[in-house]
Amino acid sequence: MNKPLHERAPRNRTITLTPAEIDSYRTRLRQLSGPVALAEIINQTICQDVFEILDWLPESSVDLLFADPPYNLDKSFNGRVFSGMSLSEYEQWLDLWLSKLARILKPTASIYICGDWRSSSAIHRVAEKYFIVRNRITWEREKGRGAKANWKNCSEDIWHCTMSENYVFHVENVRLKRHVVAPYTDENGSPKDWDESQEGRFRLTYPSNIWTDLTIPFWSMPENTDHPTQKPEKLLAKIILASSNEGDVVMDLFSGSGTTSVVAKKLNRNYLGIEIDETYACIAEKRLSMAAIDESIQGYSDGVFWDRNTLAEQKKERRVRRRSNDLQPELFSEKGGV
Repeated sequence: MNKPLHERAPRNRTITLTPAEIDSYRTRLRQLSGPVALAEIINQTICQDVFEILDWLPESSVDLLFADPPYNLDKSFNGRVFSGMSLSEYEQWLDLWLSKLARILKPTASIYICGDWRSSSAIHRVAEKYFIVRNRITWEREKGRGAKANWKNCSEDIWHCTMSENYVFHVENVRLKRHVVAPYTDENGSPKDWDESQEGRFRLTYPSNIWTDLTIPFWSMPENTDHPTQKPEKLLAKIILASSNEGDVVMDLFSGSGTTSVVAKKLNRNYLGIEIDETYACIAEKRLSMAAIDESIQGYSDGVFWDRNTLAEQKKERRVRRRSNDLQPELFSEKGGV
């Protein structure tokens, strides 16, 4: 996976591994041989088949669970193939592991399960057997191959569930900063529910279950890896900020290249990732090391999520804030007065 068939472009920022890095990060991976306490595995990546270890994970230990399982498609993950099956068979496959989650989740836990249009109905049917289904988020994948005999598929679903009626949801933490298309004003000519600054006209809006502000990681983004179904860090940031508190335990059953663990670490949560493929697990460990140096999440800054294609405005706002902070000492006299 880390030896491309052709040389990467100079500006390609895809995270890869050298043989030396694989040897190094491999030593960090955990493998379980029996039941464990949370303290033994917290903030680690377990490189193992999730079906092998689910019964060994500690009870009532997880605050937020994110699951991005293989969709019901023929797909290769670094040579490991998942074969599509009938909808009823896929439903049975989902039930094999969803039925075991209640034991490891706290009574206040939230669960998010990803799927596409083919698998979404099966996820719904199985999830409602064990959890309270709260909502279905549909997010725009933005890119995808065109289709001549069908509608182009450019969306995916995420089912939001909870263990009980007592659950965490911080709506103020996931507001979206959008461009103002219709700048309405009040009777005095002042902006109505929007602000104008050097960056332009923006409005802070509350989140809905339709997400159109995400960008699939690609070669020029510093979070990109060669994992074929990698989710954006921004997507996980929305879920983690909305449905957990600092210090909570966030678990990912199909961790892939570690996006959930990385974002949990950046947002001061504890994490636990489970991934069967060693190469992907090593990439996750490399990304976790990088997160210790750079905690930024593309598209999220100053406590809000920015609309897509606003990177220039985000940079401008950061420059303005830095200049403002640099000038602050000059606003005060030696006696502390303004």
